[in-house]
Amino acid sequence: MRCSSQICVSAVHKNARGFTLVELIMVMIIVGILAVTALPRFFQRQTFDARAFSDRVFSVVSYAQKTAVAQHRPVFVRLNGASVAACFDATCATRVPAPAGTGSAASAACSNDANWLCIATPTGITYSSAKPGFYFNALGKPFNMTDTEPASGFTAQLDIAISGDGTTRHVYIEQETGYVHR
Repeated sequence: MRCSSQICVSAVHKNARGFTLVELIMVMIIVGILAVTALPRFFQRQTFDARAFSDRVFSVVSYAQKTAVAQHRPVFVRLNGASVAACFDATCATRVPAPAGTGSAASAACSNDANWLCIATPTGITYSSAKPGFYFNALGKPFNMTDTEPASGFTAQLDIAISGDGTTRHVYIEQETGYVHR
């Protein structure tokens, strides 16, 4: 440290410098590139809706299978295009209650019932499936709606394809085990 007439200058401060003009310009260019490519995705609601709906479909189907095993009874999954719902019968007269009331209460597609494990398809999101519905037996094995145990017409992996933001997300149900995965 060097002191002269009440001013002390540290050697560290003398050698410390700020950013160069080149470094600042490079940072501005990188931020500009990120703003042009990444920022528009943050303002497309369909991107978030498609991902969220995909996650919720996965949750409903997984919960339906686990409920079938835990309660030792069939649990039906309805896929009608407007919603995805879990029921204890094929006509959805007896509904699977949503855990902690997490159903879509504001949706007419779910009969405005917050206690039902039913999720409505968001605006701008579509999903497709080879089957309009299926059910899990007490062992968690999937069957077609019209099947009678032990004969299963569920002969191939079921793919629920969810589209919305230009990409397609998938939820798969395996034919023998009922394993639900993405």
